[in-house]
Amino acid sequence: MEPASVTGEGAAPVIATRGLTKRYRGGQLAVDGLDLTVPAGSVFGFLGPNGSGKTTTIRMLMGLIEPTSGTAHVLGRPIPGATRAVLPEVGALIEGPALYGFLSGRDNLLRYDSADPAADPRTRRARTAAALERVGLAAAGGKKARAYSLGMKQRLGLAAALLRPRRLLVLDEPTNGLDPQGMREIRGLIRELAADGTTVFLSSHLLDEIEQVCTHAAVMTRGRLVTQGAVADLAAGARGRLAVTTPDPADAARVLKEQGVTGLTVAGETVTGEPPDRDLAEVNAALVAAGVRVRGFTLERASLEDAFVALTGEGFDVAG
Repeated sequence: MEPASVTGEGAAPVIATRGLTKRYRGGQLAVDGLDLTVPAGSVFGFLGPNGSGKTTTIRMLMGLIEPTSGTAHVLGRPIPGATRAVLPEVGALIEGPALYGFLSGRDNLLRYDSADPAADPRTRRARTAAALERVGLAAAGGKKARAYSLGMKQRLGLAAALLRPRRLLVLDEPTNGLDPQGMREIRGLIRELAADGTTVFLSSHLLDEIEQVCTHAAVMTRGRLVTQGAVADLAAGARGRLAVTTPDPADAARVLKEQGVTGLTVAGETVTGEPPDRDLAEVNAALVAAGVRVRGFTLERASLEDAFVALTGEGFDVAG
């Protein structure tokens, strides 16, 4: 499935940080000198292993905690200084929705809406009904929230974030703990929101999530930004895996190892590995010279996984 298209090329960034740093008491450096730029109209994936600083960054962007140093601007305004002015235009789902289990989904939304001082009480029920419809919960609005599945709770949290039109939607691990069907539902909703012009900032540790729905991405590891840019460009910057098809896989693996191919795996008549940084025609010639019957010799297209593992030296979950 193709990611949503970018609609805001050339516009001022929706999120921009410079040297953003958070050091906790005791010296732990959670976020280290982050320079992040989120284009308007993008679906921006904020990717990294758990513990890489993603949630701390989001909490600083939302004004929930103050940075130790550096600056953050959201919708062109400084955070935390302009938090009260900015947040009405931002919908956020951070660390899962806080719901009252004894209330229905609809009544939970009514309570959220009544807590918004800018919300017109005369149109509250219409807004709530529209938000439930938007996330596919219109039929379940009367059901108690404690009876909701995890996916339904996540959708209700999104409905709360969408009670008013938002220029920016910030989602922290929105599919965490969901089954495949729940993941598909949330990702589909994100695509719809982006198509309507909302910029979506999505943190995740799932490569598959970023590849399916995001136009841009940034990679975090151990509190530092490794790279950022268009998803297609990030994948293009890595070399794909070398795949050799042969009825002599054991001999092929031995020769490939001698030729500098690393990370070798053998599956039936296919041997794959990370290619050396040299002319692959020489590698192929070495196989033939050693008597290996080569029936296929290809360099597979690099995936986002190849790029990110190469950049960080760490593994990521592919699909959860």
